[in-house]
Amino acid sequence: MWRLNKNKRKEIWDEDVQWPIGDIKAANKIRDICRSAVDSAEKVAGFADRDTRKNKCEAERYERAAKIAMEIAIKISDDLLRDTSLREIVSLCVKANDLKTARILFRAIHAVSIREDVLTDHPVLRQ
Repeated sequence: MWRLNKNKRKEIWDEDVQWPIGDIKAANKIRDICRSAVDSAEKVAGFADRDTRKNKCEAERYERAAKIAMEIAIKISDDLLRDTSLREIVSLCVKANDLKTARILFRAIHAVSIREDVLTDHPVLRQ
């Protein structure tokens, strides 16, 4: 019976965020979003130029998740929590092979220790 319902599944990033939620809850929400979207990001990285309906759905799912995570991250006032959250989003982008977005977000990380950790995990961002 559930197959007859053609509605999209409800994703964690589709839930309304009641502001203000606080920096810690925002960082946790970003972490949850990135972990939920990692499967789509990995599929997007493997698509190459194959253009199918399922691939488009996965790409849209990844892009929606990354966009919402970035929107939440810019509202975090604590610098260290924001940098930690950006690290999560950078990792998601690298898994999707979205290096342009990953590099932009990487430059927004100010904490030296977090920058070094990101470069250790993702040496492709050194360029």
